[in-house]
Amino acid sequence: MTRGGLAAYAALGLPLAMAMLPIYMLSPKFYGDALGVDLAALGAVLFLVRLMDTAQDPLIGRLVDFLHRRKSGWTALILAAAVGLAGGFLMLFNPPAWGAQGLLAWLALSLVIVYTAHSLANVCYLTWGARLTDDPVGRTRVTAWREAFGLGGVVFASVLPAAWASADGARAGYAQFAWVFVGVLAVGLLVTLWGAPRPAPEKADALEHWREALAPAAIRRLLWFYLFNATSVAVPATLVLFVMDDALGLQASAGLFLGLYFFAGLAALPGWVALSDRIGKERAWLVGALLASGALLMTASVGQGDEMRWAIVCLLSGTALGADLALPPAMLADAIGPAHRRSTGLYFGFWALVGKLSLALAAGLALPLVRLLGYQPGDASSAHALTEVYILLPVALKVAAGVALWLHQGPLKFTRAVARTKGLS
Repeated sequence: MTRGGLAAYAALGLPLAMAMLPIYMLSPKFYGDALGVDLAALGAVLFLVRLMDTAQDPLIGRLVDFLHRRKSGWTALILAAAVGLAGGFLMLFNPPAWGAQGLLAWLALSLVIVYTAHSLANVCYLTWGARLTDDPVGRTRVTAWREAFGLGGVVFASVLPAAWASADGARAGYAQFAWVFVGVLAVGLLVTLWGAPRPAPEKADALEHWREALAPAAIRRLLWFYLFNATSVAVPATLVLFVMDDALGLQASAGLFLGLYFFAGLAALPGWVALSDRIGKERAWLVGALLASGALLMTASVGQGDEMRWAIVCLLSGTALGADLALPPAMLADAIGPAHRRSTGLYFGFWALVGKLSLALAAGLALPLVRLLGYQPGDASSAHALTEVYILLPVALKVAAGVALWLHQGPLKFTRAVARTKGLS
């Protein structure tokens, strides 16, 4: 596969990732801080809407498998999804001047549209990438190219809204960002549909029942691993803006630190690909998990206004993020046996379901938990509870992910992975 083909395929990853960061990181901050919606109510809405959304992903995966047997089926699906995503995103960041209850209803409706459209596009897009090659090393490169473009979109989404909101106010800044997103989505869509290689259409065989597709134990264990690991990434993402505002007093530089975090992840991707080629995807992920946990624990030593130490934390945790983005989807593609390849869309539907469930758990657990422990947005004296949840909950989830991976690989293989990982330090 040529670099040009990989780049064309990866182009759509930029706007799709550019949409996700505002959904799970910026929208809670926008509605909770700028618009004054209660955090507990906001967390409940985010959790319930996301939970409702997760149920449709396996059905979307089945639709993707079905449309792969139709000429231009995937093209039509992605085009329709892009129209819905653009409209829902404009709604999300252009809310009317209503009261708290009206804003919660508007948020819920906007998120239903955005989630459904994004799921349609994303499951099809992930399945497309998994079907481009059966070579394990090639799969890692497809994933890395996609996630590299995705991290570029995340950098834009982390820097631009913060800068525009600071200059023009939250409402105007986020509305401007929404329109820019629509333009980027149109360009990325055209590049991918025009220049990306396409898998050969599937034969019109009967589709597998979902129970048959999920029969392999390795698939089920890998989904548990992904749930714990994705939640460990989503919890800090949900809380980090609050941490920078109240625990660290660095709100004026929030966009720069987020950009540094995601840029570090982008820069580290080739290194994670090279490391996975050398020691395997699972072992490379373990290195990343240790690095991420160390960076989270280092947060406890960052004081008010300590920009240098926080920048180091952002660099380390961003570097670890590259492993979480590049390796797990490639692990799933490797785990899909030849007899189950016609259900690739269904597998990535379940993968998307688990990813969304992790975001729902992050918002539904972390926001009410920090409120229960006494944290009030804007009150620096209550931020110790926020910092404790920000550090300890993701580390515990990383440990749970490691246990699930241990079960996925088998005790002996995983023990050897740990030994070889220690040998790298």
